Order: sequence, then structure tokens, then C-alpha cells
Amino acid sequence: MSKLLAALIAGLFSAAVFAQATPATPATPATPAAPAAKAEAKKEDKAAAKTEKKEEKAAAKTEKKEEKAAAKTEKKSTKKAAAKKEEAKKEEKKS
Repeated sequence: MSKLLAALIAGLFSAAVFAQATPATPATPATPAAPAAKAEAKKEDKAAAKTEKKEEKAAAKTEKKEEKAAAKTEKKSTKKAAAKKEEAKKEEKKS
């Protein structure tokens, strides 16, 4: 009986020691998470660059239109001035 009791007590001690053993190291997080973040950052950078290009293109287009309109206006005013000069010459000839 004493041997049986000793075996049970030894079993309890061994179970307690096993339960106190250092736990396994926790699993490391998946490494693809970092490249995914980099890829996402690259996508954002590309989108920002694309937006900038579009804005620059639109600004250039607007500027070109304004220049064209200014040239057109200038051309009209020079035509009007030339027409006035011609009229003045005709009137001089008549006089």
C-alpha cells in the first residue's frame, strides 16, 4: 500500500512539474504582411503620382486654351485696328 501511495504522490509531483514547464515560443507573425504594406504604400504613391500628372496635364491644357483665346482676341483686335486704318485712308482719299 505504501508503494502505491508513493507512486500516486510521485505522479502528482511529476504532473505539476510538467504543467510548470516553459511554454512553447509563440508563433511568429506571417512575414507577407510587411510586403503587403509596402505594396499598398507603392499603390498609394502611384495613385498620388497619377493624380499629380492628371492635375498638371489639366493645368497645362487650361493654360493652352487661355493662350489660344488670348491670341484669338489679339488677332481680332489687330484686324479691327487694321480695318479702322483702312477706313481712315479711304476717307482721306475722298477728302
